[in-house]
Amino acid sequence: MPIATVNPATGETVRTFEAIGAEEVERRLAAADAAFRSYRTTPFAERSRLLRRAADLLERESEEVARTLTTEMGKPLKQARAEAAKCVKAMRWYADRAEALLADEHPDPADVADSGGSRAVVRYRPMGPVLAVMPWNFPLWQVVRFAAPALMAGNVGLLKHASNVPQTALYLDGLFRRAGFPEGCFQTLLIGSAEVEKVVRDPRVRAATLTGSEPAGRAVAAAAGDEIKHTVLELGGSDPFVVMPSADLDRAAQVAVTARTQNTGQSCIAAKRFIVHADVYDAFAERFVAGVRALRTGDPMDESTDVGPLSSEKGRADLEELVDDAVAQGAEVLCGGRRPEGPGWFYEPTVLAGITPKMRVHREETFGPVATLYRAAGLEEAVAIANDTSFGLSSNVWTDDEEEVERFARDLEAGGVYVNGMTASHPAFPFGGVKRSGYGRELSGHGIREFCNITTVWHGA
Repeated sequence: MPIATVNPATGETVRTFEAIGAEEVERRLAAADAAFRSYRTTPFAERSRLLRRAADLLERESEEVARTLTTEMGKPLKQARAEAAKCVKAMRWYADRAEALLADEHPDPADVADSGGSRAVVRYRPMGPVLAVMPWNFPLWQVVRFAAPALMAGNVGLLKHASNVPQTALYLDGLFRRAGFPEGCFQTLLIGSAEVEKVVRDPRVRAATLTGSEPAGRAVAAAAGDEIKHTVLELGGSDPFVVMPSADLDRAAQVAVTARTQNTGQSCIAAKRFIVHADVYDAFAERFVAGVRALRTGDPMDESTDVGPLSSEKGRADLEELVDDAVAQGAEVLCGGRRPEGPGWFYEPTVLAGITPKMRVHREETFGPVATLYRAAGLEEAVAIANDTSFGLSSNVWTDDEEEVERFARDLEAGGVYVNGMTASHPAFPFGGVKRSGYGRELSGHGIREFCNITTVWHGA
């Protein structure tokens, strides 16, 4: 895949970039290694000052940045602005809280005495240079949610961004440098996917994190595992959105439309499978389909646009294949189901019903504005349908019955259960999945500790 900005709304190649060569990769790896040796001892107050400076710069430049996101991957402009604002918030959150999140821990004195010691402390120390392999769908947020905690923990970052968002990648490279972080603390590597394994295996790189496809996750995890290096993976998702009879149907349907079509449906944590109790299925489906039909699809730079283009021609083709396969095997198209005429990689917001396990759409992630509707006889069947997937990123449950809430929280195989609301990442809450959605956690205290060496310091009696 060429490293280039190609506008998904028009198909026009805006700008191309040359990949950096082996000598430049080596120079940047050496710079990261050198930077870590000094930066790791930087006081928290100084790290916080630098990260707040980066947040301030991004806040001032957010309109220009948002337009870059929209140009590169087709995100509706109002959503691009929201992504930039979310990054600013996360930077400030970690700037304020990192020192407390990584404070020394003191074991129970009785346990210390039982071990034969006089005192002991557990400390969180940075690991070193961390490689982040990041996707195009949230090109700013995915990077910042790694970079903010990693830098506050005393690590340094190396970014291999998706090849279709090079301008965003270079902006991030400059952002942290302009904020005053020492040279080498955060660097973008404009390289192709074929070069990633060499970087993972370099002994100066201590760990890796990847957000992206399952095949990409397997490749990075395999190389890192062979080198005995820590990894965090956030991969695909096919999140269930369960609606029970006690739910507020108007509100549930309204949120369901957003949960499925935000970012033009190109989100790992977007709700994708809508599992509705038989008693309210028809009423929910009517509201949901009406809401999807009302969405405005068009130029992502237009303030009134709800759904923009898919990020790539291949992305649209993959989505079409899933829909066509489902229809060929008996699925009912309640709305959408076609690509509109004209330039750009647009696809109509679509709702499919009558889904069966033999359809690909039942098993594979739909990365675009396509929703699938399921009718469930009761809670047990709803849970069974929800868990009938290889993914387990997050989930949404709509019910006012506390017993049902507890059952779903206990039995859904997912990294998150969001009750009467849509899944959304926030700096305070751990984020990640189970099964083939990956492992490890980002955000919160759990996320900042992922790339720390948890060190026990013990003193004899």
